Amino acid sequence: MAPQLTMRQGQSLVMTPQLLQSIRLLQLSQLELDQFIAAEIEKNPLLKREDDAEAQPDAEYWTASNEPETAQILDTIAVTADLDVSASALSDNLDALLDNVFPDAIMAEPARIQRGENSFSGEELEDNWAETITLKAHLNAQIALLRLLPAERAIAATLTDALDDNGYLTVTLADMAEAFSVPENTVQHVLNRLQTLEPAGTFARSLAECMALQLAAIDRLDPAMQALLDHLPLLAKRDFTALQGICGVDNADLLDMLAEIKRLDPKPGAAFLSSGAEPVVPDVIVGEAADGSWSVQLNPDALPRVLVDKVYYAKIAPHARSNEDKLFLSECLKNANWLERSLDQRAKTVLKVASEIVRQQDGFFVHGVSHLRPLSLRALAELVEMHESTISRVTVNKFMATPRGTFELRYFFTAAIQSSETGETHSAESVRHRIRSMIDNEVAKKVLSDDAIVDALMAEKIDIARRTVAKYRESMGIASSVERRREKKAMAGL
Repeated sequence: MAPQLTMRQGQSLVMTPQLLQSIRLLQLSQLELDQFIAAEIEKNPLLKREDDAEAQPDAEYWTASNEPETAQILDTIAVTADLDVSASALSDNLDALLDNVFPDAIMAEPARIQRGENSFSGEELEDNWAETITLKAHLNAQIALLRLLPAERAIAATLTDALDDNGYLTVTLADMAEAFSVPENTVQHVLNRLQTLEPAGTFARSLAECMALQLAAIDRLDPAMQALLDHLPLLAKRDFTALQGICGVDNADLLDMLAEIKRLDPKPGAAFLSSGAEPVVPDVIVGEAADGSWSVQLNPDALPRVLVDKVYYAKIAPHARSNEDKLFLSECLKNANWLERSLDQRAKTVLKVASEIVRQQDGFFVHGVSHLRPLSLRALAELVEMHESTISRVTVNKFMATPRGTFELRYFFTAAIQSSETGETHSAESVRHRIRSMIDNEVAKKVLSDDAIVDALMAEKIDIARRTVAKYRESMGIASSVERRREKKAMAGL
């Protein structure tokens, strides 16, 4: 076959950079959107926030309309500058003792005199208060007060650096002894000193040791408690009968010991973690309207107010001489207009999807989780006439504030569980809620097994398998019926 040139006509979707950016804006969270807009404003002189524009007064208008007030203020400042307003001058003029005029002046003067290189202003003090103290900094401040030899201090510093975020030691004593070429008991001696520092439980090598250190700090580490810590797997299985025999205590003493265990902190170093988590700002607010319906509106505090400064563009555009300057201004104006339209479209899309979610899940807002209906992304996409991928992007990292709390939009999408008879399907989330309610209301003499829960749900016309009940129960962190029965019997003293 000889090569030849042919022309064909076809249709295809071209993903321009602007279209890709618009799609990306849909899935950005509120924090990510603020960061994106801040970056755009920084590189585009024609963009500005609406609140910033309102906060900046017009300088020419202020000067013209307030000229008399301005002159009066300047005159007042000039007169005040000529006055001697020192404490001693006022004391002489008022013919009173300095202590009576300024009671704190005598105490304040020596402090001002003593200020030197180490003094700091109020702003610096505020910065120090705002600074987050890390676990290692907190421990190093205490280690400095310990009487350690230079070699021991080096070992202590290395052990502190080997702590994880929860305060547990991640190296072995043998490795430390080999690294410093010292006997292992030397490292053990330093570790014993470090384990007395606050918070109690740091420098532990296991959960049992962490709890033992905390109990020792409050003088509650007796032989029975140590035996309990040595058999934590039995505690996890709730085998209280075996624990009573191992610890040599009765049921009442064992309950007291368990209460002590529950008050301990298994992660003593986690309190010093700075997660940097931002508070959730809801994108949509749902409230009850005057006519009894639900009012769905965008949160005004979460809406990014971005304006295109066309006045500034009109001022500087005539002064652009080179082609590069004209092209730059043209691109800035085009990008600014695109961003403004994209944000508006994003807000309308979020509101449309949220309104349909509220319409479909009306029973949840009225009666609670038990009336949550099954809902899929595809079903909602058909209702709002959008693509399923668009619904997926809109509902990720978006939150809705309701009278029942703040929920992520994804919370309202749950799988469907068939009814045992012909009828409506049930939401998986509502079934989980029903299982938890049944277990919370059970008594020691009648602990529900997974099979009993299946039978109870079947009586409510919910067709569910036993393995599904077990999966839901484990996902909610609920123990098995055998373990719950042991715990309830121990609590009841049976």
